[in-house]
This record gives sequence, C-alpha cells and structure tokens, in this order.
Amino acid sequence: MALSYGLSLNVSLIDSIQNQCTIANYIISVERLNQYMHIPSEAPEVMEGNRPPANWPVVGKVDIQNLRMRYRDDTPLVLRGISCVFEGRHKIGIVGRTGSGKSTLISALFRLVEPAGGKVIVDGIDISTIGLHDLRSRFGIIPQDPTLFNGTVRYNLDPLSQHSDQEIWEVRIKFCNACFL
Repeated sequence: MALSYGLSLNVSLIDSIQNQCTIANYIISVERLNQYMHIPSEAPEVMEGNRPPANWPVVGKVDIQNLRMRYRDDTPLVLRGISCVFEGRHKIGIVGRTGSGKSTLISALFRLVEPAGGKVIVDGIDISTIGLHDLRSRFGIIPQDPTLFNGTVRYNLDPLSQHSDQEIWEVRIKFCNACFL
C-alpha cells in the first residue's frame, strides 16, 4: 500500500514541477513582450523627401566628423569624438584590441546605433538624413567569422531578391570571361 501511494506521489510531484515550469515560461514571455513594447523604433526605412541618387555611393569616401556614440541614453560614451577620413576606392581594415570600438564604428556606419553627436558623411551625404534601407542596402562588410557562404548560392549573390535569375547568370558569365582575360 505504501509503495502504491509512493508511486502516485512521485507522478504528482513530477506533474506539479512541470506545471510550475510551464507557468514560469508563460510569465517570462509576458515580461519579454513588455520589454519589447518599450524599445524605441529604428528610423524609417525610406525617407521619401531625402533619397540618395540611384548610384550612391559612387566613390565611397567616408568622412567621420567628431563622432560620439553611446549604446543607451543613461550610459557613458563609447566613442568620444572620432574624426577621420577614408578615401574612396580603397580597401580599409580596422584593427584594434578588444573594446577599442571597432564594432561600434561599424554599428555607426550601418546606423544600428544612432550617434549621440557628430556626423558620418559618405560621398557628400550625411547618413543620418537618409532611410535605413537606402543606407544598408548599399553597404557591404566582410565579417570576421570564417564562413564564406550561408544558405544557397542564389541567396548569397542576391540576398534582397532584387534581380532575376537571368540577370545573375549574365553577370556570372561576364565575370567568368573577365577572369580569363
């Protein structure tokens, strides 16, 4: 009799713990929703009154003027008045020790974090005045991780699906012919 009551107590204990875990997960979900509701939105994707030319950037000159950045309003500056010019049509590598601001500088170029002050001007256009889609769709970056491709070859050649298969094949053929010249 004690064994049968002991087995049913074990099952009840397991059910009770599973129910408590489920309730805790539901509460965490509500807390996360509440946090996400109070995160400020990014800038608009497109600013109709201020779109860059279709071929922008042409040269790729990046002029950073007194750039100051922080990750939240209540935190100290992580970039304190950076000023430099990267001439166009050059390959640039940013190196430095951990915490020196390399990733923060890239975050400023893609406007993942808005600057607390200063400007980033690319080919004469202040990037804070254009939409995020116009900015991010025209910049490229070589990541630090060693993965060359993730996904299909088609996706890696045209991640925004802006070109037809025929256009991609034509570029591929021109590129391959140029390689053998």
